[in-house]
Amino acid sequence: MKTVQFSILMFLSLATSAFLSNTYAQDYTKWSLPEGAKARLGKGRTTGRIAYSPDGSRLAVVSSIGIWIYDANTGVELDLLTGFTSVSNVAFSPDGHMLATGSWDENIVRLWDVRTGQSIETLTGHTSWVTSVAFSSDGNTLASGSEDQTIRLWDVTTRQLKNIFIDGPGDVSCIAFSPADTTLASGNWDKTAQLWDVTTGQLKATLEGHKEALLSMAFSPDGTTLATGSYDQTVRLWDTETGQHKTTLMGHQGPVFSVAFSPDGITFASGSGRGTVRLWDAETGQHKTTLAGHADTINSVAFSPDGTILASGSWDNTVWLRDTATWTPKVIFRDYTDGVNSVAFSFDGRTLATGGGWPNSKVRLWNVPTGQHKATLGGHPDGVSAVAFSPDNTTLATAGYDYTSGDLRLWDANTGQFKTILLGHADSILSIAFSPDGTTLASGGGRQGNSQGSGEQDTAVRLWDVEAGRLKDTLTGGADSVRSIAFSPDGTILASGSRYNEVELWDIATEQLIVTLKGYAEYVNCVAFSPDGTTFASGTGSWRVDGTVQVWDIATWMLKANFSGHTRGVRSITFSPDSSMIASGSGDGTVRLWNVDTSQPITIFNGHTENVISLAFSPDGATLASGSEDGTVLLWNLAPSTDTPPRTSAYDVNRDGIVSLSDLALIAEMFGYTGEGLSGDVNGDGTVNIFDIVAVSAHLDEITISAAPLSHKGRQSFIGVRITSEMIQQWIAMAQIADDGSLTFRHGIANLDALLVILTPAETVLLPNYPNPFNPETWIPYRLAEAAEVTLTIYDAKGTSVRRFNLGRQPVGYYADRTKAAYWDGRNDTGESVASGVYFYQLRASDYTALRRMVILK
Repeated sequence: MKTVQFSILMFLSLATSAFLSNTYAQDYTKWSLPEGAKARLGKGRTTGRIAYSPDGSRLAVVSSIGIWIYDANTGVELDLLTGFTSVSNVAFSPDGHMLATGSWDENIVRLWDVRTGQSIETLTGHTSWVTSVAFSSDGNTLASGSEDQTIRLWDVTTRQLKNIFIDGPGDVSCIAFSPADTTLASGNWDKTAQLWDVTTGQLKATLEGHKEALLSMAFSPDGTTLATGSYDQTVRLWDTETGQHKTTLMGHQGPVFSVAFSPDGITFASGSGRGTVRLWDAETGQHKTTLAGHADTINSVAFSPDGTILASGSWDNTVWLRDTATWTPKVIFRDYTDGVNSVAFSFDGRTLATGGGWPNSKVRLWNVPTGQHKATLGGHPDGVSAVAFSPDNTTLATAGYDYTSGDLRLWDANTGQFKTILLGHADSILSIAFSPDGTTLASGGGRQGNSQGSGEQDTAVRLWDVEAGRLKDTLTGGADSVRSIAFSPDGTILASGSRYNEVELWDIATEQLIVTLKGYAEYVNCVAFSPDGTTFASGTGSWRVDGTVQVWDIATWMLKANFSGHTRGVRSITFSPDSSMIASGSGDGTVRLWNVDTSQPITIFNGHTENVISLAFSPDGATLASGSEDGTVLLWNLAPSTDTPPRTSAYDVNRDGIVSLSDLALIAEMFGYTGEGLSGDVNGDGTVNIFDIVAVSAHLDEITISAAPLSHKGRQSFIGVRITSEMIQQWIAMAQIADDGSLTFRHGIANLDALLVILTPAETVLLPNYPNPFNPETWIPYRLAEAAEVTLTIYDAKGTSVRRFNLGRQPVGYYADRTKAAYWDGRNDTGESVASGVYFYQLRASDYTALRRMVILK
């Protein structure tokens, strides 16, 4: 088999940029790019978590793709720290040289050198989410709080664990050092706060009074008062010497996610789930004023060290910096981007249109050669589901998720001016496509499982006259929502993929159904015709089922091939302009390229942190654009390579400078494939097999002279295949059979035995869901110490079962990250969204049963 050669390596290695204070803002589109990408459009979503450096010169903002570092005075981007997944909290060291981050899903604390942007240490030991991190004022100690009900104190110099505080029955939600470093406060989900003696580790006091979980806390500058914010929508002030309650601040209409004292101790700020910041007199507790402007939950408030600026970060993808003298906005960071639901190239390849989700609900136009944002088009109140350019480049069509009257809008593609709106759908519009001659626009939709909308779901495909702006025809036949539609290259056939697990093919001239492709085991999420008109492809799967791509011969409508490899549902597919390749994007965050003729994999692009919802090739086939729920578009370089980069070690498969588990995972991705030039074929025998596994295992932890020296080392988070204990057991058994007595086999098997011990949980444990509170979805992690039939049941506060998941028999292992944890979309067994409130989830695995609490916040 001959593989297409690229100027990029075949797998991910996230590059780290140096911290350069004189870098211009527009350069950030190329910072910390994954292997093979040439630009990133958009900055991702903000989580609302922010932190000032001690000197007030820099502001750290946590996003879905990493931590952005800004010049706090000018708002200019300075750096992007990547190489981790979900960050729960961030804190600067007192000297400003170090940044600490806690993780939602990796249960670790990372330390970063702010001057170089490099990760310098990973602190492990927590067994659940790290919800909060805080440095002592002398910089010698770092505290981390976790939902494993412990607080850990770390020596910042030696990076060693100093002490562990067992926090009782409550999961730790927030922590704070007193200014004198003598006391550490912790807030919990059991509605209490604790005061600890930092030196002895003894519990000094338990503060009781809140009616719901604590979410935030802060000491006054003189250390005499502790403020606590709670899910009960109040702030309480406590005397830190006596532990007595001083006063309760009321007025917020939502949970209080963040609290902060001004440096002079005069003013106190609190941010809530309703998008407001309230200012209080810190001494008397009197309300001063309320600051509005944010459109969603405020997750963090922070005063600058000199007290002149109040920063607030929100889930609405903005960060506001307000002058504390007037409380008016000084700088607003608005360039964060929500999930990308659709991408489309203009037919000249110079413009890329992207459609975003709520709350921004914008269509953005980007200049492809420069990566710069050109224009923003608004109008869809509930998110943009699809975008498409007309073949003549004159019209841009956009569709929205409006659940009661999904609307279709037409824009002038050159000027961005609104042209007309096409009304007729009674539910969300999920997919649109122009006919090859540009005279007809097809649209399909439905509810996509949402219980809102009309009484009966609107599942019709509508055909619109683009010039006249009116409805031409309606095609009815599908029993459920139309997730994807596509015209054949000659415009005679329209294909529609359905949530009803089938594809319908329509004759456009007669409006008759030609054939229905059935037998799909999962939802048909996406469909596409090859440009040469010979092949049709469809993508299926869901969050809990591996995704596959089906390839059909159009002449016979017989299935030609079935591509597998994605570990979540295939959410998007597209053909290259020459019809030789299919690109598929998945809920596992990867993009895969497949050879249509040989049915063999070509390469895997790793780099997105969440679902890849949309894909598009540039007209010349040199670029592939992928849009993701992480709020970014990555442009992948497919231009032919002019030279072959040097390779210094065959065992360092991903060329990140070290032989690690990442390399084993990449071989596992390709295991069983045969052909020339396969990246996982370490020994060059034309097959990716156990000999390659053993060879890499025998050289684990070896440092190589990397051809990509700026890459992160040992990165595993974005690899589609996860190394499990069951997988290693299979490798060991195969290696023992193939053992030729060589030193390589002895070392390889020994290292696999050691890995098996590391990756086998000591006990079965149900872990806290994340995020929590959540809306509308959450992941529920767990560990299995033995293989078992696993069921998960969701109960409401009255103990009534609202959703049951039969997860089947699962092997020993860790089911902690988003690709393996149980997933709940906030719906009951009938598909209806459940109300806000407290819920419980119960895991059963053989003789093990455990129950935990979670909260839906809408």
